[in-house]
Amino acid sequence: MEADKTNKLVLKSVGQLLEYSFFIPSYQRGYRWTHTQVIQLLDDIWKFAENPPLQERGKEKPFYCLQPVVIKKHNENEWEVIDGQQRLTTIALVIHYFNEMWIGKQKINEPIISYETRNTSQEFISSIEINTNIDFNLNLEIEEALNKIILNSKYKPQENIDFFHIANAYKSIHFWVHQKGNELDNNKLQSIFQNTTKVIWYEVEETENNNSIDIFTRLNIGKIPLTNSELIKASFLQKGNFSEGKATLKQIQVATEWDMIEKTLQDDSFWLFIYNPDNPIKYTNRIEYIFDLMKKRTKDSEYYHTFNEFCKDFETNSKDNKPDIDKIWSDIKSYFLTFEEWYKDYELYHYVGYFVDSIDKPKDKNKYVENIIEKINTLKKNSEKKTKIDFKSYLRDEIKKQVNCNLDEIEYGDKHIKKVLLLFNILTVLETQKSDMRFPFYRYKSEDWDIEHVCSQTDKTITGKKRFAWVEDILEYLTGTTDVQKATSFANGLDVNDEKEKEIKGFCDSLVRLLKEEKIEDELFDTTFLLLQKYFKEDNQIEEKDNISNLTLLDSITNRSYGNSFFPIKRKRIIENDSKGIFVPICTKNLFLKYYSKRMGGVMYWNIDDAKDYLESIKKMLNDYLPKEDNDE
Repeated sequence: MEADKTNKLVLKSVGQLLEYSFFIPSYQRGYRWTHTQVIQLLDDIWKFAENPPLQERGKEKPFYCLQPVVIKKHNENEWEVIDGQQRLTTIALVIHYFNEMWIGKQKINEPIISYETRNTSQEFISSIEINTNIDFNLNLEIEEALNKIILNSKYKPQENIDFFHIANAYKSIHFWVHQKGNELDNNKLQSIFQNTTKVIWYEVEETENNNSIDIFTRLNIGKIPLTNSELIKASFLQKGNFSEGKATLKQIQVATEWDMIEKTLQDDSFWLFIYNPDNPIKYTNRIEYIFDLMKKRTKDSEYYHTFNEFCKDFETNSKDNKPDIDKIWSDIKSYFLTFEEWYKDYELYHYVGYFVDSIDKPKDKNKYVENIIEKINTLKKNSEKKTKIDFKSYLRDEIKKQVNCNLDEIEYGDKHIKKVLLLFNILTVLETQKSDMRFPFYRYKSEDWDIEHVCSQTDKTITGKKRFAWVEDILEYLTGTTDVQKATSFANGLDVNDEKEKEIKGFCDSLVRLLKEEKIEDELFDTTFLLLQKYFKEDNQIEEKDNISNLTLLDSITNRSYGNSFFPIKRKRIIENDSKGIFVPICTKNLFLKYYSKRMGGVMYWNIDDAKDYLESIKKMLNDYLPKEDNDE
């Protein structure tokens, strides 16, 4: 949702919410939170209460943040809730539980919420009581345990669907409290809930083109919450942040520069130079990636971590009793401009692009996000401290660490393989910089290029439906078609008196026969496979097929799902793709064109001499980056 310049955005504690009255309009659905959602909320708040983050000197005390409540003025005494009624109703139920069950503590004012559709919902919430004379067993299945909890009220939960869900949510609170048992400190929980749990209060003003129902619809299509970047933008553009007379001009400047940054980041060639698609945090508004890097948001961070950190900046960075917008915005622009400088510089583009792609990817997704944050922020700090020449030297040293391996020893599956082959491609591009060619990281990352064998794996069995794909590939190579009738016609036109054509006809007949089968049997397939493997000279040519000398970058379509294509089939597809302008990494193309082979005989086959020449070319190109034992020729 685009933030209107009249919108107001602040953080309010749950205790502050209790000072207001709220109105839930009829265009909203009724209360529908489940047991799981209620328990999750309470677990998160209690976890925060038990292990609060350390308070940094000079900064606000840490708090737990709920998602936004989007509201607008309904009348003099009420706020209309456009989004957030589920959270508000749950807050009301928790407060009511405090008041009912924990006697001895001063009663808390309960939120006043009126519901336009079912106007007795507020009375139902206020009247609920737990029948403590009836016990229940926590070891029962959830639904059965909740059924054992009996509520007293002048209204029956069965009267309408909203009452039913409200009653179950209240039972879930009781269930959670009993589940925690003696470990639960009632006073601590109440204090944290009221004073240290906050909501993002997002106040909008209705305009002709921005009415409540339109806003509600935009927020609830696909249940996409307001993002950190949208909330940060609203914070920047509030009039109250600027001195009179400068507000409009400054708002326009920030909004214009914001849009320029976002537009640049929406260009995939720029975006995938600094972002890896396997990052578990995805972005609609890509400027948020910069915010997350600045504020070190990890996968496990609270959803609004980045927004909360910017709120702290607005409080601690002030000028003339107002947030120092110029400084905060300047820091953001500086971060972006560093990326832009890297992107525009030919060498930095390739070094940084390689560095970002090579960030280690541990199985723990949160560790991966932490790696990204640490590596890119370290990179930025070094670029600011060093001259451009020294920074490039620093990057080359960092790249050396990524390929610290012996090329004669690493094999398929080793994490160094992909890093070595990618660097081989990038250095090849850099060597031809007069052509102005750039390695397209965005295509490399988005088109699923990975490590595959040049010469097929003799020990890899093709099974099931993958056999049909393999047969079609070979038939198309031999006849130019996968159509059985056309392939048969082609085979029948071959000269059986010519030994080579007779052999091809035999292959075609076998392949057509296989395609006509409902299920390809092992014996017939294996016989055909071995004969064709011998025909394409892939039976005993390469001994160490998992060595890097027999590996290259291939996209999943070229290599097909069975991953056991013969060299000429892959070569044909690579050449076809390249002729159509489809991206092929330069070294992959060179390999299949036999560019690295010293002897030019047998361009349709890949043999041991080709593999040795290829490995020698890799070592030569990476000479300055490999350990000494690798580059001592």
